[in-house]
Amino acid sequence: MFGIVAENLRRSTVHVRDGGSGVIWAPDLIVTNAHVARRDRHAVELWDGRKLDAAVIKRDPRRDLALLRVNAMDGPIARAGDSSALRPGQIVVAIGNPLGFIGALSTGIVHTQDRRWVQADIRLAPGNSGGPLADAEGRVVGINTMIAGRLAFAVPSNAVAAFVDSKPRTSLGVVLRPVQAGLLVLEVEPNSAAARASLLQGDVLVGFRSPEELLDAIETSEILVLKFLRGGRRVREVAVRLRAAAA
Repeated sequence: MFGIVAENLRRSTVHVRDGGSGVIWAPDLIVTNAHVARRDRHAVELWDGRKLDAAVIKRDPRRDLALLRVNAMDGPIARAGDSSALRPGQIVVAIGNPLGFIGALSTGIVHTQDRRWVQADIRLAPGNSGGPLADAEGRVVGINTMIAGRLAFAVPSNAVAAFVDSKPRTSLGVVLRPVQAGLLVLEVEPNSAAARASLLQGDVLVGFRSPEELLDAIETSEILVLKFLRGGRRVREVAVRLRAAAA
């Protein structure tokens, strides 16, 4: 019985090339992490070896989720479970592509869960990101996202379902890291609002205490005035016209 559950999970899990894993959520949709799907397009590999082109149609950096669309996928759709029903000690299964091992399986137990994270005592590695965390019946209860100590953190399936059904969020198109002076720009997505405003990798946005504070400003603004440091020199200012995340 457990072997059948594991095989079904493998068939609904994809390899996002040069990134990690993903879950077939609908006939033409794949859910993964935003940090896995950093570009606008990605090659994905299905369980049977087929390689397809996928376009990112939505990202939510705050929840670290991304939604990809693939034409003519016809892969088996994952069964979504109710993450709010999880209880500590419950057995969970993870499928992914850690360290180049395609379709690797790990088992463990739920440590705790809330609306933000499912935490599980389960062994994961780079490449598991974006893959499914499922209960013993094979229902996906989370999208594996990160490891902290001995615990794995997954975005709860209920939050994933809400993300898939939501409208695209406004996006600046940057990857940020908090530093003492502000928010350091690690990456600028091509053709994004940030790229059109000439923001560069290495710029430091000032005036925001956290990425969440910046996201709140983005979601309530059509034109956002950003102040930033470049090369550690005087503060510069630029007006950024925002739009919905690229399809």
